[in-house]
Amino acid sequence: MTIDKKDIQGFLLKGYGKMRATRYFLLRITEPIPAKKWLEKLSTTVSDGEHKPAEKCINVAVTHPGLVALGMSADNLKDFSKEFKEGLDTDHRNRILGDLGTNGAENWEFGYNKMRANKDPLFTEDNIHFILMVFARDEEILKTYCLEIEEELKDHKLEILVPLDGCLLEDNKIHIGFRDGISQPGIEGVDSDKHPNNTVATGEFILGYKNEYGVYPDTPFIYDNKQGDVSLLPLDPGGSGKRDLGFNGSYLVYRKMEEKVDAFWGYTNEKTKKENGEPDINESIKLASKMVGRWPNGSPLAKFPDKMPEGMSNDDNFGYQPDDKEGLKCPFGSHMRRNNPRDAFEDNSPELSVKLTKKHRIIRRGRSYGEPLISTPTNHHAKNEIGLHFMCFNADISDQFEFIQHTWANFPRFENLYNDPDPITGVRDVAMTGEKLVQNFTVQAEPVNKCYKDLPIFVSVKGGAYFFFPSISAIRYLSTI
Repeated sequence: MTIDKKDIQGFLLKGYGKMRATRYFLLRITEPIPAKKWLEKLSTTVSDGEHKPAEKCINVAVTHPGLVALGMSADNLKDFSKEFKEGLDTDHRNRILGDLGTNGAENWEFGYNKMRANKDPLFTEDNIHFILMVFARDEEILKTYCLEIEEELKDHKLEILVPLDGCLLEDNKIHIGFRDGISQPGIEGVDSDKHPNNTVATGEFILGYKNEYGVYPDTPFIYDNKQGDVSLLPLDPGGSGKRDLGFNGSYLVYRKMEEKVDAFWGYTNEKTKKENGEPDINESIKLASKMVGRWPNGSPLAKFPDKMPEGMSNDDNFGYQPDDKEGLKCPFGSHMRRNNPRDAFEDNSPELSVKLTKKHRIIRRGRSYGEPLISTPTNHHAKNEIGLHFMCFNADISDQFEFIQHTWANFPRFENLYNDPDPITGVRDVAMTGEKLVQNFTVQAEPVNKCYKDLPIFVSVKGGAYFFFPSISAIRYLSTI
């Protein structure tokens, strides 16, 4: 299988780890013709999967309202996924993702449905048309580059709704104090250095290739061949004879998420304090690590259950069977274990568990925002809001991102637990109809488990959107419709 990396936008294949400074622009099309001219120019400058940027790079994604604003016909829009077309803020999606109460779209800064009363209509999901992702080696280069970009956007009648600054923190940690981005799946045909248990079929992330089910994922085809220069698009590899707009593209999920580090370490400090009321720093870190599933330095609890080893770790080569089948090292309910059960999914064999888990993986691309605080049990007071620009790639939003959030993160009875949501991303402050809201974190132990009660919200949603992440060929095509 040959994958044309030059036709795939780079952010899908690499995290741009050397590009430490970031700015995301949420854009609105005010005039479609200049916007399409901008796309034509942009198609020659976006970073591809083979490009190794030294100083700066840029990628772009488009929403369903953005495609409508460009003038794409209903026939050519119909094959995009239901989730992408509906957007993040629907009653159904609010329930399955847990976007209620504090996390509810009525509290979002942008991306909410236009039917939201008393919300600024400028920042509704209908007005978010593009996300332009700008990366640079440092803040000074980013600042200069963005001034050039802003002039380009102005010239092409693209309105900047929201500029979102981000960065990679020291040791690739996030504000909550833990290393991030270690547990990434390898893409078959792209990442030859990954362990087979962590190498996932190309079509789980890139449209136009077979997925873990052995079939091509649903993709947007072109039906109206008179709209735009369809010769820029490849034919469907599945043999339908239609032009494939999705080929070498993906779907991008974006969520702005505030990290409440004061609440996080306040909770672990309180639950582990000594009998005399003094904080027990080591026990606080240990409880926090059990919630996450790794130590702050990235070392997995499955290998180091009792004490954090020295140095930073990128260790992702481990499983939970047979050495931790009972969850005594890494709790069943930890954020990391429930979002990627690896070889211990329910009561299945290790081989079947890996096979099933591969069907629900995502590629995460996170950037922190706010002051560069890496919190600890003794240093967890942020001056202003801090958090994470969460992004992930998946070919099937429903079966990947939404499945993970709903079925693994939010489900309180995961792995025979009872009232245990994901302690990091699954906690709510609003009960469903007929539900008594009880939210605990259980640490498996012998002879009896330890239950930590009354979890508060540590991470809250501030906005977001679903995007189509087109190939470079598709960007060129969009400029011609």
